[in-house]
Amino acid sequence: MDTLVSVQWLAEHLGDPRLQVFDATVQVTRRFRVPRIRSGRRDWQRGHIPRSAYANLFDLSDPHRPKRSFTMPTAEWFAAGAGALGIADDSLVVVYDRRENMWAARLWWMLRTFGFDNAAVLDGGWTAWQQEGQAVCTTPCGYSPTTFHATTRPEMVVDKRAVLAALEDPDIVLVNALGRRQHRGDVNEYGRRGHIPGSRNVTTWEILDRDTQRYRPLPELRSKVGSVLEADRVITYCGAGAAASSLAHVLVRLGHSHVAIYDGGLLEWCADRHLPLETGP
Repeated sequence: MDTLVSVQWLAEHLGDPRLQVFDATVQVTRRFRVPRIRSGRRDWQRGHIPRSAYANLFDLSDPHRPKRSFTMPTAEWFAAGAGALGIADDSLVVVYDRRENMWAARLWWMLRTFGFDNAAVLDGGWTAWQQEGQAVCTTPCGYSPTTFHATTRPEMVVDKRAVLAALEDPDIVLVNALGRRQHRGDVNEYGRRGHIPGSRNVTTWEILDRDTQRYRPLPELRSKVGSVLEADRVITYCGAGAAASSLAHVLVRLGHSHVAIYDGGLLEWCADRHLPLETGP
């Protein structure tokens, strides 16, 4: 199974007893420019891909950090959560969402970080599934709890100290996956304006077809990320790790073997007044 699967592929494989499908949606709205987040479970209950269960990223993330940060938990915490969802070491997992693939990519990255490689993102998620006229289910679905063995890959996630060190390392490229207005400092969503100094901007919305929510073809993606692929190591970031995961997913598909996510993102960076920011392109 590839790291990205199509609607057709999923429809043809729904009968595979090893396959598990999860909706990982987190809904984000804005009130007075302040992001507000909630579980996507209610939307899943109204209609979902047949056989898909709901994976709550709030429950899978670090319980000791703010809920909106979606920070990586300990291996033990994640193993317990993944096992409760029914994910076994030999499962085949497809993750989708209703929000530009970014939440599906976040769960995909979490699974990889904890040693699980048999997972893929559904290209276009719920939007593409509906556009292709596939079946919709309203019956609750879940998988029997099992044991998930987590093996941490620490190189896939970095903290703010590693990002600070990267500012002085010419072999590491930082890439901001947020929108251009936020990157330039035109808007203030995280307490301070701007981006981490020296970081480039490849937005999560640039790498998608906005109508279908599918990722753009690989040649287009390669053109959009440009010389980022030439760096020895790439660190992606956003506000809280979801958009950064989508961009990291793309970089992995393009063949880069040393990609990490700054897990704290701008939520953590902007909260520390001692950490530098810059505005402009």
